[in-house]
Amino acid sequence: MIREIIYFSRHGETDWNVSQRIQGQVDTDINRHGRIQADRNGDKLKALIGKAPGFDFVASPLKRTCETMERIRTRMDLDPKAYRTDPQLMEVNFGDWQGHMIEDIARERDDLVQARARDKWNFVPPGDSAESYMILSRRIKHWLEQVNQPTVCVTHGGCIRTLFYLMEHMDGHEAANLSIPQDRLLRLENGRLTWI
Repeated sequence: MIREIIYFSRHGETDWNVSQRIQGQVDTDINRHGRIQADRNGDKLKALIGKAPGFDFVASPLKRTCETMERIRTRMDLDPKAYRTDPQLMEVNFGDWQGHMIEDIARERDDLVQARARDKWNFVPPGDSAESYMILSRRIKHWLEQVNQPTVCVTHGGCIRTLFYLMEHMDGHEAANLSIPQDRLLRLENGRLTWI
């Protein structure tokens, strides 16, 4: 069981989120609304933990998570750049599907889109380095096992989905289809997840 308290924030909204274009590990920026979301999450964290003495701050190295973290730290009256990144926290790699719309993929490979719909948790898209949510969950489990102090983490929707599988023993298919908000915090404490 994870002994430390961890606050998770998903990165703020991107234009690709709005258009439902598959991002994966493509390095996109947050948009105006995403900046507002990040600022609000920073305000919430400041109200909860002040200047967070003793907390580690870590983000996925992608631009959308880094900008979100920097905005959060600014709202907490902390040095925006005084955090670290960890590639284990990057979004699931969608391989050749990254940058495309699912309906465009379906026109050429509907069989693969249907296979993913049947088993989203275990489906691996085509392409080098592509991952399933199950593969991602192993990466996130490894990261969790290394946490040794209270932590604020900015990561991605896919990574947060795997937390529900790992910590709440949620069915993989259900976890893979969870809607993950960008304007709320998720707290992991005493092995339980709570949206705040």
